[in-house]
Amino acid sequence: MNSAHIAVIGAGAWGIALAIQAARAGAHVHLWARRAEPLPDTRILPRLPDAPLPDRVTLSGEMPARADAILLAVPTQHLRGVCARVPPVAPMIACCKGVELATGLLPTGIMAQVHPGVTHGVLSGPNFAHEIARGLPAASVLACASATQARALADLLTTPSFRLYASDDPTGVQVGGAAKNVIAIAAGATIGAGLGENARAALITRSLAELGRLSHALGGRAETLSGLAGIGDLILTCTGAASRNSTLGLALGRGRTLEQALAHGGGVVEGVTTAPALLALARARGVCVPIIETVALLLAGEIDLSDARTRLMSRPVGQEFAAIA
Repeated sequence: MNSAHIAVIGAGAWGIALAIQAARAGAHVHLWARRAEPLPDTRILPRLPDAPLPDRVTLSGEMPARADAILLAVPTQHLRGVCARVPPVAPMIACCKGVELATGLLPTGIMAQVHPGVTHGVLSGPNFAHEIARGLPAASVLACASATQARALADLLTTPSFRLYASDDPTGVQVGGAAKNVIAIAAGATIGAGLGENARAALITRSLAELGRLSHALGGRAETLSGLAGIGDLILTCTGAASRNSTLGLALGRGRTLEQALAHGGGVVEGVTTAPALLALARARGVCVPIIETVALLLAGEIDLSDARTRLMSRPVGQEFAAIA
């Protein structure tokens, strides 16, 4: 147990889960909500109705004046604006996944622009918020440029039910976290269209090759994608029933339009905005990402499901483990 002070910025389901986990680890937690209303006697917030906040968690509409670590659990497209409001009093950890559309920056790049003098990191992995809040066993990875700093920050949140590994490859971790949402849309569409489990397994596996290429091109390490932030998050997001991205893909595969699928979903479906942003990053660096490209074209309405299947299945057969140049 620790007596750290941790600020969690964002009171959505993931922010609530992180606040509960930080309190479980013994920290005093400041949970910031954009519209903070008085906490009911049940200490339950609507975004996570089965998870009461521990007494160590304080809900507030004011930004924290002090902290040992600041966890930013807001959607990537809103990260810049929220980050600018957060006082740079402690290391900042991005707990969101995606690419900023306007700049093509990953979350740590956004934070580095807003607060260049502060330590920045990212927390990512195969974690559904409702399971973390309940204390079910899980693991994740916390990455900073410094492995020592990453380990120190990971220790603030680690408990017997939540195992945090340290990494010094924030770029690779963020590529995995962003791209898994895009791949999950493809995986869901594969099942929705009745193409079978074999096709979904092949798609998930082959996606690792293009994620490795993209990570390498952006300055990360391809091997990071074989860990929790890569294959771990892919497995969960592509197959878990609570995955919003996979659910949207399932609806697309069953013939719904994107607008219809989004209307019936709940919460932010990051893969929809991340797909074109990742494709732009890949094209700018000459990286071949056929699955990401196919999803981006499908979401843009430039191809249909039949076209998507043909694009992926008619590609030239190559060597499975081609070297990354």
